[in-house]
Amino acid sequence: MPALSPIKLAPVLRSRFSPMSSVPLMRGLSVVALAVVLAACGKSAPPQAAAPGGGMPAPEVGVVTVAPGDVGLVTELPGRLEASRVAQVRARAAGILQERLFREGSDVKAGQALFRIDASPYAAALQSAQASLARSQANLTQATALAERYAPLVKENAISQQEFASAVAAQKQAEADVAGGKAAVQTANINLGYARVTAPISGRIGRALVTEGALVGQGEATQLAVIQQIHPMYVNFTQSAAEVYQLRKAMESGQLKGAGAQAAAVQVVMEDGSVYEQPGRLLFSDLTVDSATGQVTLRAEVPNPKGTLLPGLYVRVRLEQAKASNAITLPQQAVTRSAQGDTVSVVGADGKIESRQVKVGGQQNGKWVILDGVKAGEQVMVDGFQKLQMMPPGTPVKAVPWQPPGAAPAPAAAPAAAPAK
Repeated sequence: MPALSPIKLAPVLRSRFSPMSSVPLMRGLSVVALAVVLAACGKSAPPQAAAPGGGMPAPEVGVVTVAPGDVGLVTELPGRLEASRVAQVRARAAGILQERLFREGSDVKAGQALFRIDASPYAAALQSAQASLARSQANLTQATALAERYAPLVKENAISQQEFASAVAAQKQAEADVAGGKAAVQTANINLGYARVTAPISGRIGRALVTEGALVGQGEATQLAVIQQIHPMYVNFTQSAAEVYQLRKAMESGQLKGAGAQAAAVQVVMEDGSVYEQPGRLLFSDLTVDSATGQVTLRAEVPNPKGTLLPGLYVRVRLEQAKASNAITLPQQAVTRSAQGDTVSVVGADGKIESRQVKVGGQQNGKWVILDGVKAGEQVMVDGFQKLQMMPPGTPVKAVPWQPPGAAPAPAAAPAAAPAK
């Protein structure tokens, strides 16, 4: 029998029920209308499929896949910057300071004139020494001529041997006087040169410690200024002797290997946390342990062509001293550190989470270096811990690759082209 529509069904119901039975008629129409509405809803939205087992879908968690490799162990140590060369400019000649010949805080070259001291006393001393030298040279000329004249006469016994010997001695004495006169002239020239104070090294000069008109060099070498060579810079830092011992012990046992001469590079971290653009290199490690602090002093050299680094500045030094073979790096949020030990959450093939004890060897670039506890290919949970707090223990999860904050998202698929009409 064909189904009747609600419009065709109404006359039939109206013929079967009398006006006295309007209540059953209304009930029949309501039932039919409800059936039509439910049929229409069933065609527009099919029922959603339930999750396996009739529960909620598995929560997604971010994971990283373990990939072992050689990892450099970076140690961050406190240090201070120091100029590679420091020279004190002092007055070596006594006198009145007449002129300052440099701009404070500027770069100077070795040999550049910095101060001028009154040189008139030293010029007069030079002239006196030159006059004494000229007199000595005249005496030498006379003594030499007398000795040469006596030489043939003594052979003919025209003069005594004593007279000839006295003439030769006078000549030798005159030669000594000339040598002394030359030394006096040279000394006077040196003292006159000290009146012009020059830079002993190239570098940046600070403020002048004296002003024009001051009496300097009287009794002692007065300090006039300080020159510091700030390219390159030295950074001095200390490391615990216990850490050095443990590092060497790990290298001897084969757990770690040396970073090598070319890999012994350092990075300077400024006070605001930024990393200085120019890498440095380790120069030496002291052989003596400080008895008061138990620290070993190390020094590195850092280029400073722009003068960004200043002497005395507090910095932190990142130093790679060793490499761990077959080590693993994990984001810091993946490792839970407590007094009972360090643990990570490993997602198994069945989606179950397993807590695993690990051995942390240090950090590198914001990641922990894991020496033992996880294997290659395993998935370690990094993100999604909050989702599991409301779930019962043993709830399966769905592992998805974890993206670090700020990383570029995966490119979206291009839309399909519209078909040609």
